This record gives sequence, structure tokens and C-alpha cells, in this order.
Amino acid sequence: MRHDVDDLPCKELVELVTDYLEGRMEALERARFESHLVACDGWRTYLEQMRQTIRALGKLTEESIEAQAKARLLSVFHDWKRSSS
Repeated sequence: MRHDVDDLPCKELVELVTDYLEGRMEALERARFESHLVACDGWRTYLEQMRQTIRALGKLTEESIEAQAKARLLSVFHDWKRSSS
């Protein structure tokens, strides 16, 4: 991924992807996000992978995930967030 595309780095986009895909972004932030998409091949690929994942797993509910699996996923996510800060 290119990191010099604009003032919105790829790392920040990762944190915003859910809001983008769910249509919860304000117009200015959405425009910055989409501007980055135009110039960054890696990010377009990542976004498409996220869309495919949502299509494949979109029917899963929180209740359908076993408690152990949910706890493990949350632990991995929290560890990843701490290490990326």
C-alpha cells in the first residue's frame, strides 16, 4: 500500500473501513476515504477483500459464535490494537 497518497494514511483507513462500508461516515471524511481509494491499489484490494468477507460471513450472528472462539478472537484483536498503536 502507498502511504503518501494523501493526508489519510492506509493505517487510519483500516480503522474507518467499517464506518465506510456501513455508510456511517460524514461526507468530508467519506470524500477523503474515496480519494485514497482512487490512488491506492493496495487499499482497493483490501476493501474488496473486506466486502467478500462480509458477504461470506454476513449471516453469522454474535450468538452463533461459541463463547471460547469469541473470547479468543477478542483477545487477538485487542493484542493487535495494542501492538499497532
